[in-house]
Amino acid sequence: QVQLVESGGGLVQAGGSLRLSCAASGRTFRRYTLGWFRQAPGNEREFVTAISWNADTTRYADSVKGRFTISRASVVNTVYLQMNSLRPEDTAVYYCAGTLEPKPTADTADYAYWGQGTQVTVSS
Repeated sequence: QVQLVESGGGLVQAGGSLRLSCAASGRTFRRYTLGWFRQAPGNEREFVTAISWNADTTRYADSVKGRFTISRASVVNTVYLQMNSLRPEDTAVYYCAGTLEPKPTADTADYAYWGQGTQVTVSS
């Protein structure tokens, strides 16, 4: 089992950058594919990006390709989301999630473990 805690959210102007972190506890961290999802008010939770357990495969939503980068540092049990060129439509609560699927998956139903979320607000 793994517990996930996100941090790094905040308020930023359009065109700016933020880096989110997700700290994982549990000795089995290295086994998990990890993903980032987001949910804006009135919308369903949507996939943003994910990285495989061994970091050899990543997957991105079309809306963030070229702007967001996911990475993981197993030594410190942390996954990161670097967000550049932020847009007002990126405003949402961002959630970190973990799955034992070997490859990155965009389906929320595949993820058994979720963090509490961190708010990202992009002003125009």
